[in-house]
Amino acid sequence: MDAALSKLLLKLPQRAEKVKHKALIDSFVDVEPLLNVLERESDQILYGRRGTGKTHVLKYLMTHITDNNDITLYVDLRTIGSTGGLYSDTNQPLSQRSTRLLLDIMSYVHDEIRNILFKGDTDLDYKNITKSLDDFASSITEIEVVGTFKSEITTKEHDSSSAAVKADLSTSKGLSAGLSTGSSSASEEEIKETREGTYDYHLHLGRLYKSLQHIINTIPNNKLWILLDEWSSIPVDLQPYVADLLRRAVLPVEGIFVKIAAIEKRTKFAIKTSPSSYVGFELGSDISADLSMDDFMVFDNDEQKARKFFIKLIHKHVLSIATSDGERFDYDEEALIKNIFTQENVFMEFVRASEGIPRDSFNILSEAVIKNYGKIVNMQSLRKASKTWYERDKEPAVGANETALNLLHWIVAEVIAHRQARAFLLPSKATHPLIDELFDARVLHLLKKNISSHDQPGSRYDVYKIDYGCYIDLMSTRRAPLGFLYKEDKNRVSVPVDDYRAIRRAILEMDKFFESERQQRLC
Repeated sequence: MDAALSKLLLKLPQRAEKVKHKALIDSFVDVEPLLNVLERESDQILYGRRGTGKTHVLKYLMTHITDNNDITLYVDLRTIGSTGGLYSDTNQPLSQRSTRLLLDIMSYVHDEIRNILFKGDTDLDYKNITKSLDDFASSITEIEVVGTFKSEITTKEHDSSSAAVKADLSTSKGLSAGLSTGSSSASEEEIKETREGTYDYHLHLGRLYKSLQHIINTIPNNKLWILLDEWSSIPVDLQPYVADLLRRAVLPVEGIFVKIAAIEKRTKFAIKTSPSSYVGFELGSDISADLSMDDFMVFDNDEQKARKFFIKLIHKHVLSIATSDGERFDYDEEALIKNIFTQENVFMEFVRASEGIPRDSFNILSEAVIKNYGKIVNMQSLRKASKTWYERDKEPAVGANETALNLLHWIVAEVIAHRQARAFLLPSKATHPLIDELFDARVLHLLKKNISSHDQPGSRYDVYKIDYGCYIDLMSTRRAPLGFLYKEDKNRVSVPVDDYRAIRRAILEMDKFFESERQQRLC
């Protein structure tokens, strides 16, 4: 690998928000039919773990929609509001915290709409637009006094009067006479008034809804797309209340389409207040929640599909970087891969190590280039880079929870070392918070959902696979995994969804782990 290509690979971006807008557009790789589904004129939630490309997808969608002259607003919820401490201050009422956050979001939306409309040369009815924007602004800036707040108002009344009479008489002979009289009086009274209450933000949802509808009726194409990124940065206890305010004041507006990017295991869109009522979004009816980047990025054992995606991903990003830097770049897709990796099997190992997560793939590749700078990436440098990335990024995140880390080590020993497989099954309806935590940390990956088996009719299972970095040390030993799951003929290969004949041997028995944890505590 020549030095110029090595330098380009070291510039691969780790986060989409750090990349210039044009580079994001040039480097986008669609996983069909993801973009087509997101273009629907409907409210949707896009799930995906960190690094799967949610931000990149939303920003590309924003440009794609803007090309149709629709107004599109991208909102990074991590940056909303100047008083972020209020949102996580549990001493404040939930209603006040969530209302304040929604007001900040709506204020941002108002400012962005104004900036977009008033900086263009479009022939608009600015008089009506200005009035609609002013109504919108006033609907989100109202304050009322409630609760227990004391203020004291003091006034003073002052009254005074005076009178004086003076007369002088003079003659030319030097005689004079005078008369003088006067009087004055003053009084002062102090009045104190005490008011009780607290200043609190509140929303008139009806007025907010109407002002938004007026805005939509005056803007071009009568459409507004609001893309809310990093939803999971909102404190979990606030999320249902912010969702509820959006459901009541924003989602009903004809012509507004809301897209929300969130991490599934870090979101709580609704809470039940009674068997028939709730606060927040009712998934499926209020807002669609059928999109997950994990579903698109886990290639379901289709190696050719995975190969095609990562070739395009690397080529488009390196080409965009070279163009931006003014560097010469003469590689087509296949030639680029041949100049980065020593053999095809090394590249396929890289695809497996990436586990369908673009951010992880870029970090692994950058590490491999650093460890073998100026040389083509071989199997040894790739595996060392994968281990470094796992130990630096993923394992510390799990290590914050000792029990979760113990579970991970137990799974690696149970599944890989003993079964020589890299996947296991869990009942679909079972909930395991520790498994969710490992999934969120990207050390477990959901391969397939809701699969059935011939020998256990009626039972449904989810298939999880273990991250490549977890067993990298076993790759050159007799304990290396030979495939995904067991079959009766002991050929450890990927098997069809409905053909898990030896399914009992693949189920992870969580009870055994909790029993081992209990025994260790007793010791």
